[in-house]
Amino acid sequence: MRTNFKHFAGVLAVAVGIGFTGATIQAVAAPLFQDHDQDHAQDYSKNKTYQQGVREGKDDQAHHRDHSKKRHFKKDEDQKAYESGYQKGHGN
Repeated sequence: MRTNFKHFAGVLAVAVGIGFTGATIQAVAAPLFQDHDQDHAQDYSKNKTYQQGVREGKDDQAHHRDHSKKRHFKKDEDQKAYESGYQKGHGN
């Protein structure tokens, strides 16, 4: 019986230690990931496709439409800029 208790206590100690280590790593890593996301945020304000998206978003908002023009751009970056502008213009 004594051997089983020692084994149980050892397993419990390891499990608790892993739990504390995981929580500590998560608490330390969370701000690092948030900073990383902010560094890659794009400023599309001078991008012509962004400005087009803002205009069309405002127009759709004024006429109570939901994304009436489905634009597709060859470059992913242009598509992202347009969608970002549209969301800004539409008020989302």
